[in-house]
Amino acid sequence: QVQLVESGGGSVQPGGSLRLSCAASGFTLNDYAVAWFRQTPGKEREGVSCISPASSSQKYYSDSVKDRFTISRDNAGNAVIIQMTSLGPEDTALYSCEADRRKFACTYCSLTTPDYFNFKGQGTQVTVSS
Repeated sequence: QVQLVESGGGSVQPGGSLRLSCAASGFTLNDYAVAWFRQTPGKEREGVSCISPASSSQKYYSDSVKDRFTISRDNAGNAVIIQMTSLGPEDTALYSCEADRRKFACTYCSLTTPDYFNFKGQGTQVTVSS
């Protein structure tokens, strides 16, 4: 069965860190660009980070998370990790990952185009509060 499953969400205090994982089954995630999105009720969905297929080296970060979030691949686990640091209440959201086989999927345009990515996970909730 082809699927993406996110994990690692939870509650954290401001200034804290979390590590989210996007694990794939049924396909090799190294062959796909993987993007992380976040959604808060009443707000537009935001593409926060993206990593190109392993054959390339492109990474994308939105301005809101640049220098705080780091995206990487866990080849052994067939997963993509996003390490989030210096979290604030504004980072509270449902975080989800999506994957696409196109090599140049990690662009602002792709991340803001609805249904651009082929495979989608269900999401994991991140709550930052004191």
